[in-house]
Amino acid sequence: MKMPDAKTELYSLKSKRVWVAGHRGMVGSALVRRLESEDCEILCVEREVLDLCNQDAVNTWMGKEKPDAVFLAAATVGGIHANRSRPADFIYNNLSIETNIIHAAWKNDVGKLMFLGSSCIYPRLAPQPMREEDLMGGPLEPTNQWYAIAKIAGILHVQAVRRQY
Repeated sequence: MKMPDAKTELYSLKSKRVWVAGHRGMVGSALVRRLESEDCEILCVEREVLDLCNQDAVNTWMGKEKPDAVFLAAATVGGIHANRSRPADFIYNNLSIETNIIHAAWKNDVGKLMFLGSSCIYPRLAPQPMREEDLMGGPLEPTNQWYAIAKIAGILHVQAVRRQY
């Protein structure tokens, strides 16, 4: 599966409102630290304030806050035990979070959205180093397949929105 070519010009964050969804996680907090050196306003919202699994709430928040760019780093994550014992939570929460944010970003005319994948979206026995073409080229690692499927669905959702709109 080959990803569509992205535009090569840089997207300036200068004076932009940038939402980091998942700002307390490992990747999201690193993004916030990096963005602090940019001339932009960083938007963060706690999960106690905004339920990312609620489409109406996400759309309302995004319509009110009007981010220019979104980094989608929010996800339900965990180790092998969590993935094995809570597969329904992993697929439902992650599909909901990404679908709600991607749809609300489109609906609210967000200029740029960065959806983050994961190495687990590649086949369990993918050749090393992994290449984009290896995506969906074999069975996933069974211990985290629910998380991986949600991430793959998110990639396809972003591609579909880009293609249609």
